[in-house]
Amino acid sequence: MNPAIDIQPETLRHWLKPRPAASHKGDFGSVGVVGGAPGMAGAALVAGRAALWLGAGRVYVGLLDNRLALDAQAAELMLVPPERALKLEMPACLVLGPGLGHSGTARQCLLEALASPLPLLIDADGLNLLARDAELQARLRQRQAASLLTPHPGEAGRLLGLDSALVQADRLRAVQQLAETYGCLALLKGAGSLIAGPGDRLWRNTTGNPGLASAGMGDVLAGMIGALAAQGLDLEQAAVYGAHLHGAAADQLVAQGTGPVGLTASEVARAARDLLNAWQRAG
Repeated sequence: MNPAIDIQPETLRHWLKPRPAASHKGDFGSVGVVGGAPGMAGAALVAGRAALWLGAGRVYVGLLDNRLALDAQAAELMLVPPERALKLEMPACLVLGPGLGHSGTARQCLLEALASPLPLLIDADGLNLLARDAELQARLRQRQAASLLTPHPGEAGRLLGLDSALVQADRLRAVQQLAETYGCLALLKGAGSLIAGPGDRLWRNTTGNPGLASAGMGDVLAGMIGALAAQGLDLEQAAVYGAHLHGAAADQLVAQGTGPVGLTASEVARAARDLLNAWQRAG
């Protein structure tokens, strides 16, 4: 097993190009977030806001809870039926799982996402559906487009048939096993998040703090990665860049006196937007 490469800001500096003066929203792709079953709509909205604030040209939030027509905190989000969010034109990235639930409709959404030609990030309940369904696992392995799993240690354990303590005991092996087992990229969240692909390259993130142990942080990370992929990064680059930026934004907030206790996912998403722009100005 190769050693992990620690992510450095210098590595990321030129991955995302400055925006030309004659830009329009179509230049920055679309993100389709699918999730938000009744009682869990906030997870999908938080992911959608993060994608919006990280620069995606358009963000569609396909909510399973059809009672919402508008996000009052981000009216720019387009709240649509899930099937609309799954049918985007390239360039685009799908983010499936935040607040998705475990219903038959949720499973059907995952099946349709796996059949899509778009890059796909699977998080949260999407991972839990995948872990217990051999057909879904086979469809994932057959995908031609890039796919990324973003589990925390408990979800990784379910995907691998292991106790989460065993995942934590050898995180490098676990993330590589995820990538090999499912034939796709894997981002194992936690202190020192790790990113692996089916090949030999492993990345380790060095940013972040205990303030990230809060509800919605994974949803924000998923939306951020989706936005970066929609803007032209390949899914591995988007995962590496997103993980580092997510942690760095949390670190900046704590350094400024916000958190770690009580740090919220929405605060991190907004701080990530500011930091991304600062990095681009400095580059």
